[in-house]
Amino acid sequence: MSFNWTDWLTLSNFVRLLDILVVWFVIYELIILLRGTKAVQLFRGIIVIAVVKILSVFIGLDTVSWIMDQIINWAVIAMVIIFQPEIRRGLEHLGRGSMFVRGKRQNEDEERMIAELDKAIQYMAKRRIGALMSIKMDTGLEDYIETGISLNAAITGELLINIFIPNTPLHDGAVIIQDNEIKVAAAYLPLSESNLIPKELGTRHRAAVGISEVTDALTIVISEETGEVSITKDNELMRGMTQENYLRYFRQVLLTPEESTHQNVFQSWFGRIFGGGPRK
Repeated sequence: MSFNWTDWLTLSNFVRLLDILVVWFVIYELIILLRGTKAVQLFRGIIVIAVVKILSVFIGLDTVSWIMDQIINWAVIAMVIIFQPEIRRGLEHLGRGSMFVRGKRQNEDEERMIAELDKAIQYMAKRRIGALMSIKMDTGLEDYIETGISLNAAITGELLINIFIPNTPLHDGAVIIQDNEIKVAAAYLPLSESNLIPKELGTRHRAAVGISEVTDALTIVISEETGEVSITKDNELMRGMTQENYLRYFRQVLLTPEESTHQNVFQSWFGRIFGGGPRK
């Protein structure tokens, strides 16, 4: 039996393939949108309910199956209520078109942000002013943004320094940077319970490691005892960063190579799936 490509290369098969790709893309974008939020745990609960339903049908647990049916029947209304913040955020992303321009980066804005961060880090490290600054990458930080005081301000070294001056209203907690602006100050980050963190490190470092355990955020810590600059990302703590070291690291992580700035949405998408891709 010979294989004939013309039987496969038909318009109907192309439409089916396109249908699958669109659904795949929407599901992937939904997962990216919900990463780092409490909705992830709720989705796990939904998966558990689905598994229990399937098992109850196969085993013949009629009562359990009926209860699961009632839960599933009301799930649509419940999901709209439970996931209201995520649904709103997704519609806002769609309205801004950000879902389709992730491959485009404004390296000029990133360079300016790095310069302002450097100004603040150098000032505070020399004067041993404790600081905690977290920069959003791919994973959503909305759950932690909600705990802070909204600023939505341009990133300047002077503002960052002023936030962390001791005994000021905003100096406790973390600054969260998102979309090239200071989103909030005095935010609470999750504390790591890892026994690998040196005992001499305090709450700021534990918070920095904690956020790196659950998200891919880049977090900067300045010790108020020693003025040491540390960076955490992907559950890694990098201590004793010199100005040269952290500037090189910032440019490596935050900047996009010039040849990648004009890639289309599908190049960006496949790059993020299979190769890490450019970050937002």
